[in-house]
Amino acid sequence: MSEKQVLDNTIAQNTSAGQIAPILINVEDYHQAAKAKLPKMVYDYYRAGADDELTLQDNVNAFRRIKLRPRVFVNVAHHDRDENSCSVTLLNGQTKCSFPLLFAPSAMHRMADNKGGERSTARAAVRANTVMILSTLSTTRIEDVADEHQKALKEYPQSTSQLWFQLYILKDREFTTRLVQRAEKAGFRALVVTVDASRFGNREADRRNSFRLPADMQLENLYDAGLKQADGKHDSALNDYIAKNLDATLTWKDIQWLRQISRLPIIVKGIMTAEDAQLAVQAGVDGIVVSNHGARQIDTTFSTIEVLPEIVSAVRRIETTKKVDIYLDGGVRRGTDILKAVALGADAVLIGRPILWGLAVGGCQGVVDVIDIFKREFKLAVMLCGCTSLPNGNNISSSPYSHLVAMPRSRL
Repeated sequence: MSEKQVLDNTIAQNTSAGQIAPILINVEDYHQAAKAKLPKMVYDYYRAGADDELTLQDNVNAFRRIKLRPRVFVNVAHHDRDENSCSVTLLNGQTKCSFPLLFAPSAMHRMADNKGGERSTARAAVRANTVMILSTLSTTRIEDVADEHQKALKEYPQSTSQLWFQLYILKDREFTTRLVQRAEKAGFRALVVTVDASRFGNREADRRNSFRLPADMQLENLYDAGLKQADGKHDSALNDYIAKNLDATLTWKDIQWLRQISRLPIIVKGIMTAEDAQLAVQAGVDGIVVSNHGARQIDTTFSTIEVLPEIVSAVRRIETTKKVDIYLDGGVRRGTDILKAVALGADAVLIGRPILWGLAVGGCQGVVDVIDIFKREFKLAVMLCGCTSLPNGNNISSSPYSHLVAMPRSRL
């Protein structure tokens, strides 16, 4: 699609009753448009972080502290001709995406788009030719999301989009097993196990708003087990619910338990130290997500991009029979952020809140538009930095790492 077509489509989407709304040309524009549209309780739930939200701010600001060093007189014309010049292959060849961006798991999409919810997001993933990671806490059943994804794949047969399933391991292991089996039967291609949520963090906005799901919604994948939302009349009812059902006894041995109940690749999400990254690799995982849960768990931790280099170094030092993918989420708001993460060793990034902003503004098309913005910005940054290709994740000293100022290592 040409820039003119993109602009024309954007204007058309934002024209109503003869009035032209502000043109949405970057992710922050979509954020502000979503803020104006969503109920305060819903917007605060999606946006907020833990405590004073220092890490929430730093996830974004840390990217801005990394500076690019563009090279010139490099032939990068093939990026204009080849739509797949920035495509990536993940999970040892199992997964292919149009560029190194995946949809992070995020809860309750119907609060942003009551009509489509997670189904709209799944369709957008197909159109964007990437992976959607469905949250355990979705407001649409696993099977319904998979059905919509399959329908979209028939409409867009060139897409290599996949569904992965984000898993909270619950105290009820039999029900957790059934969740995994449902996802596997529905065609999900990987498990993304959240490891940083023995409890939910101190999210004061939810407490102030007495956050609850709207009356016409429920946590569809948990409701079948009779696990209903807590009835607390103060604080966050969702926090009450999670506190009662998440398993806080988990250790690395539970990765082997997952291996016993599923043949799907296992990715662990929530790694923030080199030590835990090494333990994850030793436990036999297929991938790691460098993540602080969108700064929603514990405040004053490092940003994810700050700890990425030490985690990449730790993982790549371990000899394994298979490549362990390294992903990053948290604070990615520009195409240049994706380039910086990839240059520092990430195989791909996950984005969460921007998906929700697009969903709130325009449903499926809104999500597609947000991804188009990221892809356009990313390819432009790749070209303007003189990068002929993306770096090999096994060698972060290769192009385009040379275009970056190296980040200082953590002292903790």
